[in-house]
Amino acid sequence: MRRHTKSEETAVAMTRELSDDEIGFFKDNGYLLLSGMLDDTLCAAARDRMWASMPDRSRMKRDQPASHVGPFSAEDEDDNTMHLRKDYRWQIRDVGTEPLLIDLVWNDRLRGVAETLLGEGMLQPPVVGGRPMGSEGAAWPGGPVDPAVNEGIRGIYCTLPHGDAPRQSIGGHTDGHPFNLGIVGLIDEVLPEGGGFRIWPGSHKRLYPTFQMQYDQPRIPYYAHLPSYKGIIHSPAYLAELADIMADTKPVDCWGQTGDVVLWHHRLVHAAPPNYTQQMRQAVLNDFSRTDLDRCRLDPPQANMWRDWSDRTQQVSVAYSEAFAVAQRLPTATGESAGMQDQRG
Repeated sequence: MRRHTKSEETAVAMTRELSDDEIGFFKDNGYLLLSGMLDDTLCAAARDRMWASMPDRSRMKRDQPASHVGPFSAEDEDDNTMHLRKDYRWQIRDVGTEPLLIDLVWNDRLRGVAETLLGEGMLQPPVVGGRPMGSEGAAWPGGPVDPAVNEGIRGIYCTLPHGDAPRQSIGGHTDGHPFNLGIVGLIDEVLPEGGGFRIWPGSHKRLYPTFQMQYDQPRIPYYAHLPSYKGIIHSPAYLAELADIMADTKPVDCWGQTGDVVLWHHRLVHAAPPNYTQQMRQAVLNDFSRTDLDRCRLDPPQANMWRDWSDRTQQVSVAYSEAFAVAQRLPTATGESAGMQDQRG
């Protein structure tokens, strides 16, 4: 299998670096909204690839938006971890090591942003034709797929409109697999309340010290003859702090235009919220990891939680303007927030 070399014809041009305001905001809040990071043509090609994976017999038709309202019908459901369709979720993972999705995400602008935070030349590249996420099935019977078993992009993740389903309150979680920096990139417009991505600002700083290891999380293995206990182990300190975050922190919903991206710290509380619009949420997910992650992953939380990040990330102070915070939709003292400002320059 070869390492990926970006196509000059289709990749998003121009390297994108981050300002001190952007880095300071990310350090303080654990997320960053950036517009215009994905190429429009490749986003359209990703949507084409997504719909090409839907069986012809499906009741859901691309040109019939009313048919996109979930949940999936019984005949359209699929438990295949490489191409999951269940309830309101459509997760296409077999595309993750194809050139299309790698060209879409592994572009100059987005890679430049990730290197600003993690260090120049320190990103683990994806592998064309490598193992996609889900290629080894679920972590345990009926359980989730382990995102760390992956040599490419996580995949295309969609949330169907909830239609007339009652509104529901959802909590957040953190990921337990080792990585440094996550992204959710919109491959089509996502409207407010459209199921884009929900984060709890500042939660990464509060939860980071409650883990036993910086990046990993202990797990109880699954055994067929001992099925009751399995999965990730949460420390009492983590559970208590997470409950406090749910009670005292107002979440931020991330929505936007085609090509917009939200970056998020690996210990940030997040969720994929319900979609209360009439338009399907279509996004690409990816994890950026440093090449030295394996050496760092079993260390305990550090006094300097940015120890493994770039020198610039460590040196930039936690400072940013109020206007920038509003543009990032951070709730203000009045509880108001604003939409993303154009940062395409």
